[in-house]
Amino acid sequence: MILVSACLAGINCRYDGKNSFNKAICRLVAEGVAIPACPEQLGGLPTPRAPAEIKAGCGAGVLDGKCRVINKEGLDVTGDFIRGAEETLKIAITAGAKKAVLKSGSPSCGCGRIYDGTFSGRMTDGNGVAAEMLMRNGIEVISEEFFKFSY
Repeated sequence: MILVSACLAGINCRYDGKNSFNKAICRLVAEGVAIPACPEQLGGLPTPRAPAEIKAGCGAGVLDGKCRVINKEGLDVTGDFIRGAEETLKIAITAGAKKAVLKSGSPSCGCGRIYDGTFSGRMTDGNGVAAEMLMRNGIEVISEEFFKFSY
């Protein structure tokens, strides 16, 4: 079983109320090979919602208590992101997922590169909170950008 970002499966759960439909991911879900999850919704955040970014760090720093996730309105949503990562991990474990294909750039799902916390569109090295949580628990995580090469 593969865990996938729900937005990639065509579910309207992104911060802007839209999705990031990926035909191959959607096919895997339809075939029962993949299970979708949205860490931000699982953490209790509404859809749509104000965009959020990790300030001065990445998912590892958030999980280690060294930095925070702040939305564009200035609200600290760190607790929601951590709760969502924990719930996503529970789903992955329950489903027996050993791999995850997650949405690039996201403060939850980003793998390798995320937005830098300034809401300027600049990227920085690092993982989102849920991606980091999954990796710390032995689940292989890749971005949808590399999906076609790895599965």
